[in-house]
Amino acid sequence: MRKTTLILPILVVAMVGLFSALFIVDEREKALVLQFGQIKKVVEEPGLGWKIPLIQEVVRYDARILSLDTNPIEVTPSDDRRLVVDAFTRYRIADPVEFRRAVGIGGIDAAEDRLSSILNAQIREVLGSDQVTSNTILSPQRRDLALRIRAQARTSAEGLGLEIVDVRLKQTNLPEQNLESTFARMRAEREREAADEVARGNEAAQRVRAAADRTVVETVSNAERDAEITRGEADAERNRIYAQAFGNNPEFFAFYRSLTALERSMNEENSTIVFSPNSGFLSQMFDSVRAEGLGEVEMDDLDVDTLREMAPQGEISPDLPEMERERLEEDGLEPPSEDEDGAEEPEDSDDSN
Repeated sequence: MRKTTLILPILVVAMVGLFSALFIVDEREKALVLQFGQIKKVVEEPGLGWKIPLIQEVVRYDARILSLDTNPIEVTPSDDRRLVVDAFTRYRIADPVEFRRAVGIGGIDAAEDRLSSILNAQIREVLGSDQVTSNTILSPQRRDLALRIRAQARTSAEGLGLEIVDVRLKQTNLPEQNLESTFARMRAEREREAADEVARGNEAAQRVRAAADRTVVETVSNAERDAEITRGEADAERNRIYAQAFGNNPEFFAFYRSLTALERSMNEENSTIVFSPNSGFLSQMFDSVRAEGLGEVEMDDLDVDTLREMAPQGEISPDLPEMERERLEEDGLEPPSEDEDGAEEPEDSDDSN
């Protein structure tokens, strides 16, 4: 009974010691076996491991790629336009021994603090270097700048046992105090561009209007020219017809012109005109009825009978109607005399021949 009582505690202690000597390393981890703070063993392969219970301890580190978002920092490029840059990085623990020596018992938190300082320093150095302006940072060339930051940060991170996989500039903004002035400048530029577009539109509209006005003037001028040509040709044709018609009888043409002038001289308010017998205005009208050889006489010595004797013998036109012929014959006018050339042959002349 006493042996059983002694063996059972020994077995329990042995089992506890055995289990405490065993440790498991996951495939996502790397482990260090420490003895009184000194590194005795590095376990990078997954599986079971052994340690001395109560003397040695196991420290595990994540072997996966980790992410770190840096705090926004303010940088000043070469064009003196301050920018607020927010970056992030991807890293992993490449050397657990060096990592342990660099950060000690601080672990991941201490390593990320130091890594943030390294990244911020490299971001300020690269983005503040010569020939790097705010436009360069905001352009597609920011990828090249991120590669430069990663390359320079890797060298510093190797002392921490870390490997920087990637660095990206997440956001690049203006400081709050500069936003309003920047927005005002952007509004002014947009307004200037809008004014330029309006000016170009007005210029194009003026060109179109000028072309339309010129076309109207040319069309009207051509139409007026054609109308004047047609009118001139019509006037020429009219004058030709008048000249041909009046040229056959100049005396009638002169008489017609006198009648036309007289008609134009009279109006409704003034229907009486007094002319001298020697007026050239009436010469064409009275030449055909004026007695041959009639000269100037004193009006005081003339009476009605004398004027009748001086007047040429009137003849009755055969073309007058019968009633007018009879009335004129009653007034003393004789029918037209027939001369030898104009005499009508008697009806029986043919019979006598």
